[in-house]
Amino acid sequence: MERKHMSAFALYQTLSTDLPTPAKKPSLQVAAKKKKKKQNGVAEKKVNTVKSQIKSEKKKIHKKPLKSSQIQEGCKGLTEEEECLNGDGEALDALLSDLARVNNSRERASKLFQWLISPLPAKAFFRDTWEKKPILVQRKNPDYYKGLFSTAEFDCILRQEDIQYGVNLDVTSYTNGKRETHNPPGRALPFTVWDFYESGCSIRLLNPQAFSSTVWNVLSILQEQFGSMAGANIYLTPPGTQGFAPHYDDIEAFVVQLEGKKHWRVYNPRTEDEVLPVLSSPNFDQAEIGKPILEVVLEAGDLLYFPRGFIHQGDCLPDAHSLHITISSYQKNSWGDLLHKLIPAALDIAMEEDVEFRQGLPLDYLTYMGVQNSDKDDPRRTKFFSRIESLMKKLTNYAPVDAAVDQKARDFLHDCLPPMLTPEELASSVQGAPARWECGQVMDVGAHINTETRVRVLRAGCARLCSDGEAVHMYYTTDNSRVYHKEELKSFEIKPEHTDAIEFLIHSYPKFVTVGSLPCDAAKEKVALAELLFEKGIIHTAEPL
Repeated sequence: MERKHMSAFALYQTLSTDLPTPAKKPSLQVAAKKKKKKQNGVAEKKVNTVKSQIKSEKKKIHKKPLKSSQIQEGCKGLTEEEECLNGDGEALDALLSDLARVNNSRERASKLFQWLISPLPAKAFFRDTWEKKPILVQRKNPDYYKGLFSTAEFDCILRQEDIQYGVNLDVTSYTNGKRETHNPPGRALPFTVWDFYESGCSIRLLNPQAFSSTVWNVLSILQEQFGSMAGANIYLTPPGTQGFAPHYDDIEAFVVQLEGKKHWRVYNPRTEDEVLPVLSSPNFDQAEIGKPILEVVLEAGDLLYFPRGFIHQGDCLPDAHSLHITISSYQKNSWGDLLHKLIPAALDIAMEEDVEFRQGLPLDYLTYMGVQNSDKDDPRRTKFFSRIESLMKKLTNYAPVDAAVDQKARDFLHDCLPPMLTPEELASSVQGAPARWECGQVMDVGAHINTETRVRVLRAGCARLCSDGEAVHMYYTTDNSRVYHKEELKSFEIKPEHTDAIEFLIHSYPKFVTVGSLPCDAAKEKVALAELLFEKGIIHTAEPL
């Protein structure tokens, strides 16, 4: 008898009792004191209007687009100088080709970010919106982000790459208020992935920059705009479904709609404790999150930004699938994260150099300090707190701020994607050096750098000098992997007499300088240092060697 086909989703459900339960996000600590919830800040009438439009789309009563301004919460009161001229968009491949000719990588990052959020000026965005509130850009131009990524490209990746469930790809669903992950073990092949999709599951590609050169290029440029890792996930959702429960994240999120459309609801942080949170939230029930402050249908070419801590959820309308990429940044990049590195180092220095920090605690402090004694009206407690306050103020005198910043910089360099080289950079760097095997022998070996060769660092932020107090090391990103933290951070020790030359190179960017102008004692040292940096891919030459 012929056996009826069982979908991958149904098969997974029959096996789910034998599979390990997917790990859940840790619950956040509940605050001891309840705080007032923020006001929604959007008129009830406006939300109801959008809701009625959503319902109309879902019932297919009419197909008129939502009526809204080009930018909500956006460009009011902007001067002519702040207005962006790229409102209609530009083909991405042409844009990236133009950016490749921009001489300064920081300027390149600024221009690409302006394209991402256009027509909202970047200056106004960082002044009024960044870390503060959501913003919506509707363009009525479905081709604005064309070329960044597509479902067809995703299909090719499934066929050509070793995509592993739970590592590179997640299969998810959210039905009847329950969020589930349906990852089987092993490689994600098209036969099974598309079967999951047809069964109503959402597909999340976790590290698209490892498989898409365009996504890699865009993120590697944008990371210099943020001074923090730029990451991405891609979400493919079938019509009429939802893949994820309401939640908030610990990153700044730029939701870029690539194909189809998706209905989004965004909610204020529930309490002051959840404003710019340190960790992402668990999944919420609808009853826990109140009413949305923004409800909209994103269409291809649109952008939605919301800061970390803003609860959000997205679902597909019955008549269209959705493909979007969420570009993220600023995870663990707060003042508190810097202080985590600074304060322990400051204490080590203070205890070494200041006897006051080494003096013993009072013999009887356990009898009047601690939680069990917190309600005591004891003058010794007042004196104890006063001493702590005095030491804390004094601690700032021993804070090695620059060294702590360098620790943060090392973390950033480890997080970074390697630069995607332009054709000119490839021809003038070690990766494009002409050494080869030809006619039975090795040809064009050796860098051939001399004191007249003009060089510069490959990117403004691709290398950094740091000291651990004993030795100076050069940390660099050019050998990083496109897979997050697949490799250890790359570095090598720099001779103390060469630190001035390295600093000179870094601070000279974007200008090219001659090897002979490096502040080293001898011409031989200058050439040797330049050859070392060239071989590591940290510098390139003005002209191909």
